[in-house]
Amino acid sequence: MAMRIATFALSGQMISDALRIQAKTADLQLQESAGVKSQTLAGYGADAQHVINLQVGITRAQSYIDAATLAGGKVQAMYSAVGSMTDVMTQLRSQLSAASTGSATETTSVISSAQDMLKSMASLLNTQYDGQYVFAGGKTDTAPVDLSGYASGSGSTTVSDTSYYAGDDQIAAVRVSTDRSVSYGVTADNSAFEQAMRALRFVANSTSLSANDLSSALDLAGTALDSIAAVQEKLSNNASAIQDASTSQSDYKSFTETLASDLTSVDVAAVTAQLSTYQSQLTASYSAIGKILNLNLANYLK
Repeated sequence: MAMRIATFALSGQMISDALRIQAKTADLQLQESAGVKSQTLAGYGADAQHVINLQVGITRAQSYIDAATLAGGKVQAMYSAVGSMTDVMTQLRSQLSAASTGSATETTSVISSAQDMLKSMASLLNTQYDGQYVFAGGKTDTAPVDLSGYASGSGSTTVSDTSYYAGDDQIAAVRVSTDRSVSYGVTADNSAFEQAMRALRFVANSTSLSANDLSSALDLAGTALDSIAAVQEKLSNNASAIQDASTSQSDYKSFTETLASDLTSVDVAAVTAQLSTYQSQLTASYSAIGKILNLNLANYLK
C-alpha cells in the first residue's frame, strides 16, 4: 500500500526511531552473549587507550611469569642434582673413614666405589632441563663434563683441575620485570664441584691408598661436602628470589586484569534488563508503524 503524504513525516520518524532501537537491541544482545561492552577497541571511546595499555601490561606480566617459571624449573633441577651430589660425597667420606681404620678389603672397595661415583658425579653435572644442560653456563647445548681424558689422570688432592669442564663462565639470568633481572645457577667448574671431582678421581685412580692418602682424600671430601652445601643454599636463595618476583608479577597481572575487566566487562543482569526494555519498545514501534501505514479514510470510517 502506498504511503499517504499526510503520514509521511510521522512514519519516517517512527521508522528512524525503530531502527535506532533495533541497533541498540542488537548491541545489547552482543554485550549479553560476549560479556563485554564492545567487540572492537573503537567501541570503548575515550577508554580505548586505557584498555590497550592494560592489555599490554597483562601480556608483559605473563611473559615475565613464564620466564620465571622456566628459570625456577632449572634452579630446581640444579638443586635436586646438587642434593644427589651431597649423597655421593657423603658415601665417599663414609667409605674413606671406614677404610682408614679397616682392612685392605675396605680400601679396595672404596677405590672401586669411587670409580662409579666419579661417573655418577659427571652424570649429575650433565643434568638437563628442558633440553638444556643446566651446569654448562651459556653453552647449554654442550655437556659440561667430559671424563674421557680427566678420569684417566693420576690426580692429586692438592692441585685444582677443571680440565673436565667444557662449558663457559656465563651465569644465567632471568628478567623478572622491566628493570630487574635475577642471576641464578652455577657452572660445573665451580670450586665445590671441582673439589668433589678431584677427590673422586684421586681415589678412583689409586692402586692402593696409604694412611696419608686416605687422610688427605677424607679431608678433601669433607671440604667438598661443605662447599656443595653452600652451593645448594645459594640455589635455594635463587629459587626464592625468582619465586618472589613471579608472585609479584602474578599479583600485578591479577590487579591489571581486574582494572581491564572493570573497563570492558558488562553487568549481564543489567544488560538483560535493558535488552528486555528495548525489545518491548521495538515491538511497540513496529506495531505503531504498521498501524500508521494502514491508516486511510475507508478504514477510519469503519
